[in-house]
Amino acid sequence: MCPEEALTDGLLPPELARDPHRRYNPLLDEWVLVSAGRVARPWQGAREPEVVHERPRYVSDCYLCPGNVRANGDRNPAYDATFVFDNDFAALRADTSEAVLEHGLLRAEGERGTCRVVCFSPRHDLTLGAMSDAAIGRVVDVWADQTRDLGARHRWVQVFENRGAAMGASNPHPHGQIWAGSALPVEARREAATQAAHLDATGQRLLLAYAEQEAGGPRVVVETERWLVVVPFWAAWPFETLVLPREPAARLPDLAPPARVDLASALGVLLRRYDGLFGEPFPYSMGWHQAPTTPGHAEADGWQLHAHFYPPLLRAGVRKFMVGYELLAETQRDVTAEEAAERLREVPVGPPPDPSAD
Repeated sequence: MCPEEALTDGLLPPELARDPHRRYNPLLDEWVLVSAGRVARPWQGAREPEVVHERPRYVSDCYLCPGNVRANGDRNPAYDATFVFDNDFAALRADTSEAVLEHGLLRAEGERGTCRVVCFSPRHDLTLGAMSDAAIGRVVDVWADQTRDLGARHRWVQVFENRGAAMGASNPHPHGQIWAGSALPVEARREAATQAAHLDATGQRLLLAYAEQEAGGPRVVVETERWLVVVPFWAAWPFETLVLPREPAARLPDLAPPARVDLASALGVLLRRYDGLFGEPFPYSMGWHQAPTTPGHAEADGWQLHAHFYPPLLRAGVRKFMVGYELLAETQRDVTAEEAAERLREVPVGPPPDPSAD
């Protein structure tokens, strides 16, 4: 295959696939150094502790299980589906001062907001990927409902999940969080700028055009009628993925029922592939990036809804450390996006779990 043909179908010319090279991330307007093959280097450094594979359905002293008392003294209801409550140790609060400091190069401002916890299931042992498509769909509906509710009074709504002790999860009961604030965070501001600029220059949504370009290509992990999951060309983390709708959508509440059903299926396949990659529960941080909720503001122009999955593992028991060069120069990865996607695609995935087990 000549280099021109390789570029046409999204594959790298042999020289780039073999040698260190940089890739551009148009969503954040930054570059990533790719050093293919470093994943094979000898490792005598830190290893992740073994993960507990089996957990009971209910734990009497778990702060998140149904009917149990939380750390602040409140008691959970005997919930039998997805359960949402205000975080007992919130990072953002509605009563925060709006005081401002501006003194030379020193600037600070109060930040008001709301933080909520989303227990995916009453079962202590049931991760999002182990739930049926219908149960995952109910979680998607809760994410959308919470976005609509919090977005009515906050500028930015961040839905996310930290899975596993390796990603700082404070409780093993499967759960996610939603933080909503009055300011536009750094990552959101950068994505707003790049997406608005692309729309202005081309008349297309950047990530919708990217989904169209990647469909059927070497970086696809899951492909359905309405969704695409890819290891992005510019991925920073070894098995990072980007979840993209294939039709215009700015926020989770914009998704029609068929798109939500299809999303639940795509997420289930992705998460089961993650868990099967190294044969153990796969840690990650994931989150939805939705258009800012300020009505009529230009910062939402061209925004396409998407989710980022950032798993830290480079190989079984070994994480990718973002240190040294990554902290001081620019992001570097040790395996190509194409190889990572191929390895994820090769993980056998059975049928969705039985809904009666939820």
